[in-house]
Amino acid sequence: MRESTSETSGPASGDVRAVITGLWVYPVKSCAGVQVQEAILTETGLEFDRAWMVVDGDGSFLTQRELPRMALIQPQLKYHDMVLRAPGMLALHIALDQVQEPVRVRIWDDEVKAYDMGPIAAQWFSDFLGVKARLVRFDPEEKRASSRQWTGGVEALNQFSDGYPVLVLSEASLAGLNDKLQVGGHAAAGLARFRPNIVIGDAPGDSELAPHDEDRLGLLKIATEQGVVQLKPVKPCARCPIPNIDPATALSSPEVGDTLQTYRQDPRLKGAVSFGMNAIVLRGIDHLLQVGQSVSSSYRFE
Repeated sequence: MRESTSETSGPASGDVRAVITGLWVYPVKSCAGVQVQEAILTETGLEFDRAWMVVDGDGSFLTQRELPRMALIQPQLKYHDMVLRAPGMLALHIALDQVQEPVRVRIWDDEVKAYDMGPIAAQWFSDFLGVKARLVRFDPEEKRASSRQWTGGVEALNQFSDGYPVLVLSEASLAGLNDKLQVGGHAAAGLARFRPNIVIGDAPGDSELAPHDEDRLGLLKIATEQGVVQLKPVKPCARCPIPNIDPATALSSPEVGDTLQTYRQDPRLKGAVSFGMNAIVLRGIDHLLQVGQSVSSSYRFE
């Protein structure tokens, strides 16, 4: 679908066309993702994305950085509940419309309101992870904002994500990395290692996306049945060691991170490795995003 306005019509120089080829939701921060065909866009990102988080006995968040086994916890979203499965564990059912005791928890430098999900969930996570752990849900009345330094002063809310509502990654960027991994004699890396929310790929009949085009794009316009969604890429996604963890085994090896170090040190992040772009929601709250929807943008020239 191409809009007929002058700023987006026709194959003008700099116009970029793509399609959504993947949508991913991560209900429990740092646990496995759920690949979906459609998702409602909310002011904090895709519905249910990072709505829950695992914390330690002091209320500080836990991630795969210190507990790689979290990668083996597989959520499944159903109509009334979320089902969590992990090797050697009975399934844990979490009601989508119920919470228990209000608590305060810490994620990075933020202390936020949340709800404890109770002793059964706490025991389940503690048993599987081998540490004292509890499951909490983000309090929807809490306003946790992204850094205005990167959003240009726009208030962009998120739940338990690392800092931004939506992470966008192109298939071309992953293909470029996998070409380099293959040259180095390593296995290809899957998308799941990089935990994107929206994956974009080539639109039929248009020019191909180049690796890391998402770094260079301005406003992303997604055509939905309800109208046009507008997402603004604002900050390159700095990468920690989590992409080194194999989601299927929870084993870590350095080849992914080492390969990224050879070509993805980003001056915008003072030399940190980046892969993918964090984006904020400017328009389209409550719109339904679907795999196959058209995406249009233009290159930014800075």
